[in-house]
Amino acid sequence: MLFRIAATSAVGAIVLAVLGAVTGPDWQPQPLTDPLQVETASTAVGGAPERRAGEYDVASSVVPVELDGVRVDARLIVPVDAPAPVPGVVFVHGAGTGLFEDAFVDQAHELATAGIATLVPDKRLDTYSTRHRNYVDMAADYQFSVDLLRSTEGVDPARVGIYAESEGGWVAPVMAAEDPETAFVILASAPVVPPRQQAAFAVDAYLRNTGVPLSVFRAIPRAVGMQFPGGGFEYADFDVRPWQERTTQPVFMAYGTDDASMPVIQGPQQLIEDVAVAGNDQVTVRYYEGANHGIKVDDALADGYVRDLATWVHGLPATATAPPRVAGAEPVQTFLAEPVPQPRWFGDGDLVLGVVIAGAALLVLAPLVFLGGYLARRRVRLAKGLAWPLGLFGAGCLATVALLVWYLVAIARLALEYERNAVVVQGGWLAVRLVGLATVVALAVLVERWRVVRAEPGGALAAGRVGYAGVWTVFVGATLLLVSLAYWGVFQLGI
Repeated sequence: MLFRIAATSAVGAIVLAVLGAVTGPDWQPQPLTDPLQVETASTAVGGAPERRAGEYDVASSVVPVELDGVRVDARLIVPVDAPAPVPGVVFVHGAGTGLFEDAFVDQAHELATAGIATLVPDKRLDTYSTRHRNYVDMAADYQFSVDLLRSTEGVDPARVGIYAESEGGWVAPVMAAEDPETAFVILASAPVVPPRQQAAFAVDAYLRNTGVPLSVFRAIPRAVGMQFPGGGFEYADFDVRPWQERTTQPVFMAYGTDDASMPVIQGPQQLIEDVAVAGNDQVTVRYYEGANHGIKVDDALADGYVRDLATWVHGLPATATAPPRVAGAEPVQTFLAEPVPQPRWFGDGDLVLGVVIAGAALLVLAPLVFLGGYLARRRVRLAKGLAWPLGLFGAGCLATVALLVWYLVAIARLALEYERNAVVVQGGWLAVRLVGLATVVALAVLVERWRVVRAEPGGALAAGRVGYAGVWTVFVGATLLLVSLAYWGVFQLGI
């Protein structure tokens, strides 16, 4: 019996490993082999006199911006006693901010003290949600803020440009392409590649920084590449390249070397290639040592960042092509951000979620079936030796799912905080897999007991319909969870 249980367990583990391999794609990002050459360690902009923050006092006010049927507020900051007219910058939000009170506070103030009028509008939020957003429509909304700043007294309408951060990097090129009068574009931590590609790239980078086992990476294309549950998320595949290929304005790109979420080399390379289609070679790239996604070090803007922006804006058009074109700290990008492989048969998020919910619901329902039969005084007795492996099979599947969810949440927290914890990262994954394999052993014992019972004269799995219903409820529910666990890589054997 022990040999048969061991053999059945081995076969079950292999079947689940193969099932996990064929139901979804693997993850094999390609290495980046063509690095961007940094010309000098200094980020200082050439071609114009240096400008710095603190040159002028500023006046700040909150002004309304009338959009198409909606009004948002914006903070306008203008330099006082600066030689008029001054250049201006409209700020375009990233995904993490929506109100002017919380966004670009330091950037807008510091640039204003350097002689540049700044306008930080609220993001239009009635058409923006996690599930639905449209970058082309967002560009049209932000254009009202550009028009407002152009009409502001003391601002040179011919020198009003855009500062876009992170997600705003998918909006700003649309604005620049649709409005050739835009004077310049500043892209801070711009993804450039489509959102789905950037998300997969970021998850990969975070997981590598955290030190997770390689077998965990298989989940990346299966999670990021699928159609998300509940629909929506059409913007995940938004490609900004057609607008970048129409961008004729000077572009300043800035990245922090501690920002693991962005393709810091590939992004500038792609943009340089795209704007060249429009005959545009006016791209300046800067990398700031130790700076994060917001171009900050310890909550303060990176040294030289405001100086470089102010010098570049004031010095246009001379600074647009002035050397050095690529400067600062040496950037690091190990892998390319590429199109995410699509799951084959298990790529519908509603199906993926539905299988888990259905399996868990059946396992929760099973005890109620047995309890209901007992209270109704119907026969629910199971065959001898069947109850405990059946219970362990169901409980093991639930426990493995719970452990997997805990593990994913734990490593996500570690990744976002740039921390490592071998006990959680390595030990947690080992625990998930061991409990999963123990569940397979419980299934093997259940199969063996089933075989023995059926071989007996008049052998039956359970007495009465309620007993049969309870057995099959557990078996089907646990099997659904087992298939889901296989899909997410719990039973990988290098296949």
